[in-house]
Formats: sequence, C-alpha cells, structure tokens
Amino acid sequence: MNFVSKYCKIASCLSLIVLLLNCENKDSKKSDSNVSDFNQIEAKIDSIIPLLTLEEKVAMCHAQSKFSTKGVERLGIPEIWMADGPHGVRAEVSWDDWAYAGWTNDSITAFPALTCLASTFNPELANKYGFSLGEEARYRKKDIILGPGVNIYRTPMNGRNFEYMGEDPFLTSTMVVPYVKGLQSTGVAACIKHFALNNQERWRDKVDVYVSDRALHEIYLPAFKAVVTEADVWAIMGAYNKFRGQYTTHHELLTKKILKGDWEYDGVVVSDWSSAHTTDEAAYFGLDLEMGTGTDGLGLTTANHYSQYYLATPFLEKLKSGEIPESVVDEKVRRILRLMYRTNMSENRPVGRANTKAHQDVARKIATEGIVLLKNDNNFFPIEDKKELTIAVIGENATRSMTAGGGSSELKPKFEISPLQGLQERYKNATITHALGYHSGKSIYDEIVPSTYNADSLKLEAIQVAKEADIVLFVGGLTKSHLQDCEGDDRRQYKLPFGQEELLSAVKAVNKKVGFVLVTGNAVEMEWLNQVDGVIQTWYLGSMAGHAIADVISGDVNPSGKLPFSFPKKLEDNAAMSFGETSYPGVDMKQEYKEDILVGYRWHDTKNIESQYAFGYGMSYTYFKFDNVSVDKESYIKDEKIKISCQVSNTGNREGAEVVQIYIGKSDSKVKRALKELKGFSKVNLEQGKSETIEVSIDVNKLAFYDESISDWNLEKGDYNIYVGNASNNIFETLKINIK
Repeated sequence: MNFVSKYCKIASCLSLIVLLLNCENKDSKKSDSNVSDFNQIEAKIDSIIPLLTLEEKVAMCHAQSKFSTKGVERLGIPEIWMADGPHGVRAEVSWDDWAYAGWTNDSITAFPALTCLASTFNPELANKYGFSLGEEARYRKKDIILGPGVNIYRTPMNGRNFEYMGEDPFLTSTMVVPYVKGLQSTGVAACIKHFALNNQERWRDKVDVYVSDRALHEIYLPAFKAVVTEADVWAIMGAYNKFRGQYTTHHELLTKKILKGDWEYDGVVVSDWSSAHTTDEAAYFGLDLEMGTGTDGLGLTTANHYSQYYLATPFLEKLKSGEIPESVVDEKVRRILRLMYRTNMSENRPVGRANTKAHQDVARKIATEGIVLLKNDNNFFPIEDKKELTIAVIGENATRSMTAGGGSSELKPKFEISPLQGLQERYKNATITHALGYHSGKSIYDEIVPSTYNADSLKLEAIQVAKEADIVLFVGGLTKSHLQDCEGDDRRQYKLPFGQEELLSAVKAVNKKVGFVLVTGNAVEMEWLNQVDGVIQTWYLGSMAGHAIADVISGDVNPSGKLPFSFPKKLEDNAAMSFGETSYPGVDMKQEYKEDILVGYRWHDTKNIESQYAFGYGMSYTYFKFDNVSVDKESYIKDEKIKISCQVSNTGNREGAEVVQIYIGKSDSKVKRALKELKGFSKVNLEQGKSETIEVSIDVNKLAFYDESISDWNLEKGDYNIYVGNASNNIFETLKINIK
C-alpha cells in the first residue's frame, strides 16, 4: 500500500476535522461540568502543542526506558510511568532490562487473578478491586496500570486465561466497567488489554487470526467497547497477533476505524512490548505510545535503542521530510497530554496507599466470593474444626507461591498466605499434617528445570501421611509456570501434570475421604472426579489465598462463586479444539475461528455437548428455591426495558448467596444463533429462611445481532425465549416474549 499517495494529501485537513467532530460528539455525551472540564483541558492542550518542537513531540510518542516515556522538562511536562499488571503493581524493573531493580519498598498487596473476580458475579467487588489497586499504584507513583485483560476464554489451552474474565462477553463487560471506574477514580489510568483477538499465547507474535465480523463484534469486542463507552477508559494496549493480515496494534479496521472512529475513543493506544512493526502503520493507524520494541538499553549497539523505535527517529525523519504531515504527531501528542491531565497533571489527584488492612480485606473478600464449590458428595465440605480430627494436606500447591511466575502479572507481595498456612491458622483443634506428594520443578522464563526431588519418595511419604489421617485435602492443579498458566506459550496437556492423577489414586486407596482443592486459572480434565468426595476451584488468590481457602473449607464463608467459563469433559468438546489445527493453534501461522459465535457455553448448549461443569455453575452449603418468575409484559419495542422478576428463598440452614442468571435466545431466527446467551444476572445474599424478589432489567436493543449484510446491529422482530436459571445448563423457568 502506498501510504504517501493515499494519505498525505488529505491527512492534515481531515485530522483536524475529525478531531473537532470527535470532541463535539464526546461533549454531547458528558454532563455540563464534565464538558466544561474537558473543554478547559483541550484549551490547555491547544496552547501547549505549538510550544513543542518536532523532536519533543516525537520523543513523547515512544519509551525512554522499559516502563516510562519522556516528558518535556523545560515546559514542566512530566514523564509517564507505567507498571504491570492487573492483579497488583509489579515489582520495580531496571531502566533498560527486565532484571528487577532490587528495591526494598516495592512490595504490595497481591489481589486474586481476574478469573476469580469474574467468578464472584459481583460488580460492586470489581469496583473495590479497581479502587484498591489504583491506590497501590498511586503509592508507587505510577500513572498507568497495564490491565485489566478482557480477552475472551476461547480454549482451555491459552496460558494467559487466568488473567482474563472468562468466556462470556456480557459477564466480562459487566465486571470490567466498575473495575476501570474504581481504578481511574484514584488518578491512575487503566490500560485495557490486549486489543484485540489475542486468545492464545502460542505464536502470539505472529499468528494471523481470521474471524467473521459477526463473531468479532458479538464475542471479542464487547468488553473493549464497554470500557470505552461506559467507563471512559484512558488507555488501551494493542495485541501481538495479526488480524486478516495486519498487526492489531496499528490496525486500519480495529484501531483506526472501530476504536477511534466508531467508538470515538479519546484516550491513548499503547503498544504491547514489541508489538509495533512499521512506522507508517503506527503513524496512520492509531498507535500513540510505542513501548518495548527490541530495546537492549545502552549496550554496544544503538540498533535497538529507544531512538530507533518506529515512532522515534524513523518517524521524525518522515515528519521532517513532509512524507508524514505534522498533524499526525500532533494528534498523538494531544491524546498523550489528555492522558497526563487525567493522571500526573491532574489538580485533584488523590494520594496513594499500599498494603493497608482495607486492601487486604478486599483481596480476601474477592477470593472467598470467587471460590467455586464444584462437588460436595456427602457434605464433605465444610470441615468442622474438632479435636481428634487429623487432616492430611497433600500436594505442592499447598505451599507453592502463586504470586510469583505467570509472566508480566507476577508480583512481589508483602506476604502470601499459603493454603497450608491458612488451614493451620484456622484449625486450632484439629491436627494438620502435610506431605508434598509431588514436585513440579522450576520454570525459568521459557525453560523448565526438572525437580531434584525423588518422585517415588514423595509419593510414599504422601501415602503414609494420608493413611494416618481422618480426611485428606489434596491441593493440586496447575502452577503459574511455562506451559501451564503462564504468559509466553500455551498448555500442552489438558490433564493434571506432574503425576497428580496417579498420586491421587494411591492416596484414595488408603483413605476414602478425599477432597480436592483445585488451584488453577484454567479448566482441567477430571477423569479422577469419582475418586474424590468434594472439589473446590480456588484460582490464584494472591496475598490472602490461604485465609480465603480456609474461610470456605471451614464454613466461615459459604461459597457463592460461579464458573466464568465451561469445563469441557474432554478437550475436543471445546468448540475451538473440535475443528482441529486450522482452528487451534493454526496452520502456517494462520488461524480460523471456525466455531464463530459459538464460544464456550454457546457451543455446549447449542450443540448439546455436555460439559463437566457448565458456565455459571457453583454450589452452596445452603439451598435456594426459585418462585414467581415473571416478565413485566409480553411484547416490546426497541429502546424499551425487559424486566424479569424472581423470588429467591434460602431454604437451607445457613446464610448464603445465589446468582440468578438470565439468558435469552431466539429459536426461529433468520440467522444462526446460540441457543441462549447471558443478558443479565443478579447476586442476592439471604439469611436462613429469608426470601427476596430480585428484578433484572435488560435493554431490548441488547438482543440485536451484528448483521454482516449491513455492517451494523440489527434487532430482529418475533418471539424470544427467556431462560431463568443459576447456570447455563440449569434453567428452572422459560418465558416467552415478542419483539415488535
């Protein structure tokens, strides 16, 4: 493509026109006070841009270190400092390389991974999560937090699924908006990632994704759109992969047309580290801040120095020659200055706090609400603390740190309560014993160092400890290491690693009372399920992990978490995996999303493929009854609200919370549809014997499908089914409505 001939003649005029129109459109959506503030900031930016030299403008558009960009000291414009990641503020990294700087004051609160947050089905907790993280970022003097991640859970093999919020775009959107609002209320920008279609780590920097426009808009973009249009997010990070032949970080359709055009996004687009590829596309297709492009710091060569980034010297030379008009860099600088006025140049920026009791309480609350009770035969859980009871805790995950590892989301918490420690501190009467049972070795970047422990000795010790106990808690699953739940590559197996299944069988042979504490960020194969009486899915829970796990196991907290993604019985039951290599991981670096819109439970329900555990599933220590399910009327038109009500009663013997889930489907549609899609939910907490009527309101317009024939949303008239349940496969009432 000839960028010069195509763009240069019109870019200068169009850039100003589009900017003015976007500002006007943005203003129309804001309150009067916000309009005034916005206009004041824009006026200040107008006065600053003419004062900047071309060199200063370009310097603002690329990194000066691993995690910072230049300011303009002579004008009092500060540097921008950013940090990973979505679950806590990463330890301080050296200026020019990935080595840690060795600070002694950069320990923080580690919050649960985002899979856990999504499992709470509690938007209020998402807001508290974001606010607490923002306060810790402010304490560390950060301007941007690189997160949260909202890429859709397409396959259980994705090594980075634990950083995201599951397989459903509605749930992800509903949870991420309050998170972003909470975070940005502290004067720190959220940087939503990874835009877009980064749904695997294997070959992530080169795989070329092909997906229909409909699946793009219905499945993979809604959460990004929600944070732009509902949360006014201030930064978005590009992805590594290609989409239809073009890298997504500077993509003509995704970044320029959809994000900055259709959605009128007024924030900054940041590259992922080394995700920029050309100067022309970065200039014209929406990249504003280029980070991490092959930097080797100040070594013997300058080839990879910051000055050689695509938006550095090559950009400057094209601006000086007139090949690229100055209006292009001015538009980027405007966005960067706008970000600064929202963060490090804001007059109202609050102070920061780290490792407070309030933050730890939020982390513990999210962890306990996110833990999912999957199986509980014979009321195995909760386990009473009583004398003469011996509990054998077996498994490496009982003591392994789960805040370390995982890639860019690894953390350096002030402390981390392990599952074993949490149980030991909670159970004062019972006797807690422990055996490692198995050992995973070490993962150093993309290398696995085998364990130095003798596997047979570990197994024999675990069998003996289990034999002498009354009950066993097997604490296993995955680790945040290479080829498991970790950035940089995907899993290689769906089964449990490190011989856990064989160990579990051996333990079961000597002790019939076994419960499994599953520590993962992903679904796993469960052929071993009939060997255990109970299973709780605990995720990676951060600083307060052990306390939260003990809270639920002891019954101090009644579990209320719901799965944010389906657990397929076998790997080929997953939609993406069922179509073979062309669908995942791709062939010759090209990949087609052949399942289209049928992702996760949409696939299982529509194709009638039974899952091991369904999306939205989660048990409780109490029981709930659902009555008087109704809809406010039978017929609707666009722009109206559908109001579904349901009486929920706690019929058990303890306080608990339940999530009423509303799915909607259309069986006689003129286009292919999923059987049903989540469109609303409500979490209600009830004391024993109490009832409450909940109401869920759904915008009729949200029932539209993306019509590829008109490249827009289309609300189809006719009959729709409303499914009311507490999991995608557990529907207790079906209602019919009509859309005129």
